[in-house]
Amino acid sequence: MKPATQLDVMILGREYRVACGEDEKAALLEAVAFLDSRMREIRDGGKSGGVERIAVMAALNIAHELLRERKKPAAIAGVVVDDAEDAGRIRRMSAAIDATLTAAQERLF
Repeated sequence: MKPATQLDVMILGREYRVACGEDEKAALLEAVAFLDSRMREIRDGGKSGGVERIAVMAALNIAHELLRERKKPAAIAGVVVDDAEDAGRIRRMSAAIDATLTAAQERLF
């Protein structure tokens, strides 16, 4: 496990210090940008007042979207897979097959 680093981020004009692994930095910054955008949409829509309420509303909206997406069956190469674990397993197998075929093709040339 790599040591955590401290990262200062801005969300809705406020600075927060968060810890994350170096290999997670890009994903964290993407999440920060996404959350900041969603909170600005809520604030600019005039739907709520304080930062805490805006954060809760953004969290509820994002959680709702996540749960709705989890309930959808995953489609992989035209095959519908209802179980997220099976979908992940199929994606990993597909990636392994692609890597093997690519390596074999490169040896031909």
